[in-house]
Amino acid sequence: MQTGTGFWSVLGSVIASLFGVQSHKNYERDFTKGTFISFAVIGVILVIAFVVSLFLFVKWYSSYGS
Repeated sequence: MQTGTGFWSVLGSVIASLFGVQSHKNYERDFTKGTFISFAVIGVILVIAFVVSLFLFVKWYSSYGS
């Protein structure tokens, strides 16, 4: 990755994009300096982690009431 698109920068951009609050400045930086694969890999990992956490929460909550 090039300067300005380190792990924490990519992670922050992906999280902001998932919530829909990515700034235009960061959006332009990501598309000029970033690589698609870094954003795609972190995005897929975060989405999978979100789905698994929702599944575990629902499973825990449903067993809590029984």
